[in-house]
Amino acid sequence: MKKLILIRHGKSSWGMPVKDHGRPLNNKGIKNSNLIFEQIQTKLPERFLVWSSTAKRARDTAKIFNEVLNIPQELTILNDDLYTFDEAILTKTIKNCNDSVPSLIIFGHNNAITDFVNKFGNKFIENVPTSGVVIIEFPQENWNNISNGKTVTTLFPKDLVNAD
Repeated sequence: MKKLILIRHGKSSWGMPVKDHGRPLNNKGIKNSNLIFEQIQTKLPERFLVWSSTAKRARDTAKIFNEVLNIPQELTILNDDLYTFDEAILTKTIKNCNDSVPSLIIFGHNNAITDFVNKFGNKFIENVPTSGVVIIEFPQENWNNISNGKTVTTLFPKDLVNAD
């Protein structure tokens, strides 16, 4: 069985004069990411690999995740292929994961994440919001063969009383 934890980056700042790849998180993105990661700890598997898009907002969200869960930053692998908004590219990247990895955590972007969870999960999600987490379990033993997964957990900022 394979477990995939998809995490959309936190809310980012559009007001900065930087290219899309360099947009940082805004205060709400930082706050909501902290709240979500404090709540999601109990749902995470014992062993996992962490991949992040190279975009600043995704890297910074992964950094918050690592800080909340006391994971060394150097264990997060930056992957250029995850800087995508296309589900087909996201799917190809996931399917290339080494089969020795039982669980994969990905920090990425929409529309790729929402489209992926609706294609591979069994629960329709209109939109995975910023800082949103979706966990899908697959019965397959090989990442390349994943299909027909079961959406076992969703956690979005709106689910938490303190988030706005």
